[in-house]
Amino acid sequence: MKRFSVIGICLAISLVLSLAVGCAEPAPTEPTTPTTPTTPNTPTTPTTPTEPEPTPELSGTLHIFHAGSLTAPWDEITRNFNEIYPDVEVLSEAAGSSTTIRKVTELQKECGVIGSADYAEIPRLMFPDFADWYIIFAANTMCIAYTDSSQFADEIDSDSWYEILQREGVTYGRSDPDQDPCGYRTLMVWQLAEAHYSSSGLYDDLYQAEGDIMRPKSVDLIALLESGDLDYAFEYTSVASQHGLNYVTLPPQINLADETYSDFYATAVVEIAGTEPGTTIEQRGKAIVYGVTIPTGSAEHDLGVAWIEYLLTEEGNAIMAASGQPPVVPAQTNDQSLVPESLRKYLD
Repeated sequence: MKRFSVIGICLAISLVLSLAVGCAEPAPTEPTTPTTPTTPNTPTTPTTPTEPEPTPELSGTLHIFHAGSLTAPWDEITRNFNEIYPDVEVLSEAAGSSTTIRKVTELQKECGVIGSADYAEIPRLMFPDFADWYIIFAANTMCIAYTDSSQFADEIDSDSWYEILQREGVTYGRSDPDQDPCGYRTLMVWQLAEAHYSSSGLYDDLYQAEGDIMRPKSVDLIALLESGDLDYAFEYTSVASQHGLNYVTLPPQINLADETYSDFYATAVVEIAGTEPGTTIEQRGKAIVYGVTIPTGSAEHDLGVAWIEYLLTEEGNAIMAASGQPPVVPAQTNDQSLVPESLRKYLD
């Protein structure tokens, strides 16, 4: 009887130990990403990925320097970005694209994202010391913006605009070609218009005439239009639309938006300030496309990559389209191997 009790006790102890071992096994680890397949670069449809893979622990300050014409859509993109990354403080500065880039190359300002209204400004001003890649992500169109109070507002159209601008007392604005791509694109429009309309001397008649007013960047002209101090302004269609302005739709032969006319666009040449004091370079006409990059060695690199990734998603593309700047989908680049890996799935 005593021996039987000992055996029973041993069996009980063995059972308790087994249960204890079972309870001590670690619980299954929660997946850190959705359970959908994670094989990179294998979308089931050709559409742009809809959302970046979030990194909740991302935090810090991200400085974004961008063209003035990107202000409205990029502000909205930042608001949506902060819903995913609430601990990232985004500080944006708008200026002409050349001025924007020189904040990094000449003033040595810290920056995590550069957005240029002309992608070619990035290699021209930043390669090879300050960047080695860019992504082309959106397009735009040149137009002539005006208000109901502008002189001859009820007459101007795509055929009469250059004649109306030359009337006595009419003022028209453009941005500085040395600071802002919209500035040298305006001069290209004038050159192309001279040929398109067979109007000899048109460029010289408009350039630095009494009514010709210049400001550092194209969005600076908006306040002058709205106050009535300016009758017309050469702008991007997106800027005119975002500010609720009337605008003249220019023919595709001169609006720098239709690659069908690339050869004709290339006949327009504008000389602007070079990278060294006292030097100049030639800019040749081409279709309007925007570029984005991250400065080499930026301390904000990871934040910049996350922000650009949201820009390239379906949601980011929708914001650009709604702002009048059609997205380039898939986006294009000079060298995929140099682009951060998480962005490559959005590229052609």
